[in-house]
Amino acid sequence: MDKSEEFWDNSAKKYDKTEERFEYIHSKSRENARKHLKVSDIILDYGCGTGTTSCELASEVAEIHSIDISSKMIGLAKAKAAARGVENVSFVQADIFDERYPEETFDAILAFNVLHTVPNPKKVLQRIHGLLKPGGLVISVTPCLRDKLSLSVGIQIQAFRILSKIGVIPIPIRRLESSELDDLIENGNFQIIDTDKIYKGASSYFVVAKRG
Repeated sequence: MDKSEEFWDNSAKKYDKTEERFEYIHSKSRENARKHLKVSDIILDYGCGTGTTSCELASEVAEIHSIDISSKMIGLAKAKAAARGVENVSFVQADIFDERYPEETFDAILAFNVLHTVPNPKKVLQRIHGLLKPGGLVISVTPCLRDKLSLSVGIQIQAFRILSKIGVIPIPIRRLESSELDDLIENGNFQIIDTDKIYKGASSYFVVAKRG
């Protein structure tokens, strides 16, 4: 098992509880995303975690294909969808480079709280670009760890980054600014069409960009 997969498997059971403090950011991000989705859309939820966003947005679109590298996260997501009676979402253990998803498949791709944790965000955005239909949208929200943070969140993030550097936590944690995300996205041949800086203990940058 990949070390990153193992880490997220071990985090799955407590994931929803640990994310409660950021519920305002999550809710605001989903509210913003709804404005850009259509009932005919087929979308990919990349890094879906325990499936909350997929379940919340399922009624807005035709289909959601939700992926996460953690089998434990996927198991919890399936149970959550079943409990809520959500039927147009499929949850699969996979990463963004899984070959079962051909190019130009999706009308929109969600990348919520992902881009600051992947080894190569430029490569990920290239893959997202390829998976989108012409004119398709990437809808992302990313913690900006160089922007405003509360003292408690700042201490937590610093500890997390130290543990990441010494290998205790096997995922990279990037300290990005919103301007860096703009550059990363635009250099990936996307046109940014909507942004929102959301703050609740931490700064998160919501971006919608159209495939160029």
